[in-house]
Amino acid sequence: MSNDAKVFGVSAESGRWLFVVLGLVMNVCLGAVYAYSIFLKPVRETFVGVSAFQANLPFMVFLAFFSILMFFGGRLMERLGPRKLGIIGGIIVGLGWLLSSFASNIWFLTLTYGVIAGSGVGLVYGCPVAMGAKWFPDKKGLALGLMLAGFGGSALITGKIASALIPSVGLPTTFMYFGIAFGIILVILSLPFRFPAAGWVPAGWKPVAGTVCATDCSPGEMVKTGAYWGLFLCFLIGSIAGLMAIGISKPVGNEIIKISQETAATLVGVFACFNALGRPLFGWLTDKITPRNAALLNLIIILIVSIIMIFAKEGDTTLYTFSFIGFWLCLGGWLAIAPTATATFFGMTHYARNYGVVFFAYGLGAIIGGIISGQAKDVFGTYTFAFYPTAVLAVVGLVLAFALLKPPKKA
Repeated sequence: MSNDAKVFGVSAESGRWLFVVLGLVMNVCLGAVYAYSIFLKPVRETFVGVSAFQANLPFMVFLAFFSILMFFGGRLMERLGPRKLGIIGGIIVGLGWLLSSFASNIWFLTLTYGVIAGSGVGLVYGCPVAMGAKWFPDKKGLALGLMLAGFGGSALITGKIASALIPSVGLPTTFMYFGIAFGIILVILSLPFRFPAAGWVPAGWKPVAGTVCATDCSPGEMVKTGAYWGLFLCFLIGSIAGLMAIGISKPVGNEIIKISQETAATLVGVFACFNALGRPLFGWLTDKITPRNAALLNLIIILIVSIIMIFAKEGDTTLYTFSFIGFWLCLGGWLAIAPTATATFFGMTHYARNYGVVFFAYGLGAIIGGIISGQAKDVFGTYTFAFYPTAVLAVVGLVLAFALLKPPKKA
């Protein structure tokens, strides 16, 4: 295959990095869901009488539909390509946020924010991910991690904007402003998207022995392997712990550690930085030390910070900060480990659809994590009880990763 392809008017080896920049900015818009803990208190104040579990429903449903539409988005991308799918999904994202400004109850908000905006994100999200995997066969983990850093770091930007807007213009208008901005930005950024020609690789690059999968698997073939179930279940555990923590970061700081609203909001921005960092860091580690070893390290961190939060009490600001940095970092890590491992274990031929199937773990993790945190608060009166299940699950994940996370053998 000829390697004289041009991207943005320069050689593909150089121009492809601009796709990383576009993907990073796009993911800042898509990742605004990670700032939901900033919206949580205003939502409960706006819709008087909703329980902690009900207030968290838009967040849970958003992430569930995000993962469901990732699967269908993978199939659509094969027909439409990343450009058209990105435009369609971007319009839906903007519409979902915009319609949320008209929500009169928690169920309407769950429909507009959770179902519509979440579905749009599911369609768009896979576009830069699939492009990164195809344009960077030599640096998959690093390229995907850098793109997805925008998703993880979004709460730092969108959370600060929301914290400023909500007191001044109100919750509905904040939703409206976000919807208009996201719709415009996502459509514009999708316009240059395209895949490389079939068989394209960087000039002079040859894969290192053992880094290419033994065979390209279709989704049906993939789900019959132990590697898939190891990846899916470990990704599920990492998602449960990380998404649960992200959804309750601010209330845990306020209610258990007793820090101020302003300090908690600031720390959410700090946590978002580490969520962003986790993606290129664990993407790079996945490239360097294999998906299994990167997963083992990630799950060890989740176990440690879960145990710390079980014992954290009022005034333990340092322990709280360290622990939630760990949760956010590790969730970011899984969103680099999982796509890189999917390409490494199961090949590129069916990558978009395969990662859509793997990504169901993320949506299921959002639902389970939301149930755990909501029930801990509603039944026991404190979020502390949410960290017992994450500690146990981390131990289970370590066993699964050690036993199953390795390339499937060629049939």
